[in-house]
Formats: sequence, C-alpha cells, structure tokens
Amino acid sequence: MKAAELFDLTGAIALVTGASSGLGERFARTLAANGAKVVCLARRRDRLDALVADIVKAGGAAIACEADVTDAAAVGRAFDAAKAALGDVSILINNAGIAEVSRLADQSFETWRRVLDVNLDAVYSIAQEAARRLARAQKPGVIINIASVLGFATAKGLSAYAVAKAGVVQLTRALALELAPAGIRANAIAPGWIVTEINRDFLASPRGAAMVRSIPLKRFGQTGDLDGVLLLLASDAGRYITGATYVVDGGQLIALSS
Repeated sequence: MKAAELFDLTGAIALVTGASSGLGERFARTLAANGAKVVCLARRRDRLDALVADIVKAGGAAIACEADVTDAAAVGRAFDAAKAALGDVSILINNAGIAEVSRLADQSFETWRRVLDVNLDAVYSIAQEAARRLARAQKPGVIINIASVLGFATAKGLSAYAVAKAGVVQLTRALALELAPAGIRANAIAPGWIVTEINRDFLASPRGAAMVRSIPLKRFGQTGDLDGVLLLLASDAGRYITGATYVVDGGQLIALSS
C-alpha cells in the first residue's frame, strides 16, 4: 500500500480540543489536509471561525464549536453539533491544556486544581464521552491524548502541570486496555519544547538559548514536527498501536537521563 493511502483519513470525523491556536490549530489543519472532517473546539470563537474558513477555502470540511473543555454539558453539545453537521466523531484529539508557573510552597490549591481540571480531568471526561458515543454507534475509533515530556520528568514551578501530564500517560494506558474490545485505540503524544505563539518570545530569549543547548538535536520543535506521529496514530497506519506514548522532543528526555 502506498503511504498516501495508508495515512488517508477520508471519511473520518475528528474533534480537536484547544483548536484555536498552537498545536491544536496545527492538528486541525493537518487532519483536514489528509481527508478528515474536523470539529474545531475551543473558547475563542473568532479564532475558530478563522481556522474553519481557512480549512474550507483549502477544500476541506470543518465546523467551529465554542466550548470550555471543563464544561461537560458544553462538550456534549459539541459532539451533538458534530454529529448533526458531519457525522459521528471517530477521532478525538485531546489537546487543550494550560500551564501556570508557581512554586509548590507558594502555589494555591485553586491553581493546582485549575491545572488538573483542564489538563487531566477534562481529558478523562471528553475521552469517556467519545468512547460512550462510539460504543453506542458500534463503531471503532481513535483517541489521541496530548501529554508532555514533563509527564516523565518535572521542572521547578510546574508541579501541577507535570502531575497532570503524568496522569494523562497512565490514563491513556487505562483507556487502551478497557476500550480495545470495542475497537477503540488510545495513544498519547508527549512533545518537548515546541515553538508556538504562546512561548515564541520566551524560547527566543537568552534563557531559551541556554535551554536549547541541552537538546541533542540542538533546536526547539516546530508544530509540523508532530504531523507524522499524529497521522500515524490517527490513521490505519497505526491500526495495531494502542496504549503507547510517543515522545517527540529532539532527544530531550534521553539527555536528562544520561
């Protein structure tokens, strides 16, 4: 089989959370460019509308759904809207996340809880929603959770984020084990430092220059560096892969452990 056929997503309906910027926006564009119809979910409606317009202009199909991932009712309505407009969601990209820098001694419980709510609890509840709907429809599907290298390591000031992402790695394994009989695969992607609009200025600073020296490939990642693993896990190319977490970090983790 040719690669273009193996990675083709024609007929798939993909829902991407956190699609208004950064990795989520790139994921939505990549999935659409490879044949999927895309449900773009986030809180910033203006950004979503612009993204959907770009996808449609390029010949793809997409809709915008404004929702907070911590609002289960709003997420449920997004799945309903997706079904009405495009069909049953068969690929879920659990991407939405936040990071708040706060040392443990000074961190409020509200900060801890907010980071866990978005980065772990919402991942759980949205994956559960997707799985239930796929099971009712008796259809196979794919869940891809976005973890982080900080799910395997940690950094000062990012304790809540690291704990949440470690939870995402283990949640992914649990989902894979329990959902396999229904034909639903669950995997995760753990990026290292990827340049986005949120962190671009910081990564270009002197501190960023010092950080990049510790990465074996000697550069920060670009959003396009995740295209390959995203398509592998979303498509039939990865049909026998479940319960895995793919680290995409330029060798950052192996450098930390050497």
